Amino acid sequence: MLVIIIIAIIVIIGIFLGTSYNSLIRLRNNAKEAFSTMDVYLKKRFDLIPNLVETVKGYAKHESKTLESVIEARNMVANATDTNGQMEAENVLTGTLKSLFAVSENYPDLKANQNFINLQNQITQLESEISESRKYYNATVKAFNNAVETFPKNLIAKMFGFKPMNMFEVASDAERQTVKVSF
Repeated sequence: MLVIIIIAIIVIIGIFLGTSYNSLIRLRNNAKEAFSTMDVYLKKRFDLIPNLVETVKGYAKHESKTLESVIEARNMVANATDTNGQMEAENVLTGTLKSLFAVSENYPDLKANQNFINLQNQITQLESEISESRKYYNATVKAFNNAVETFPKNLIAKMFGFKPMNMFEVASDAERQTVKVSF
């Protein structure tokens, strides 16, 4: 009888370990998939930026600093070596694109250019999709982190080397400030 109880306890512990491990794997894979989905939208935006810069160049010759900032931010994204670096670079790129669109307000001919309007609309749509995918990514990371950090799965997580993941956050305090618009 004692042997049966010991075997039952071992089986229960084994089932708990297996289901907890599999649950952590599924949650981590969901977070990775969410980041990959966001990455697709970021790549689309990344590919549109050279066209946007070229369109603006023809009209806004005096805004080379803004254009250089956009190109530099795009290069930072291209050179990011890890997820955290990519998140930071993407935040910088988002800020420079806002500056570029603000500059366009000073050039009525540019604002009327159909190519610019089309590119601006595409990037605006992508920004909305990026925002939604960031929310989804953060939700999946939250679910994973909750599992990794709460008892009893935290014991299994430590045993198998699962670590909390970073959420996609605003990189600087300046980006958290209210945008000031003046006409």
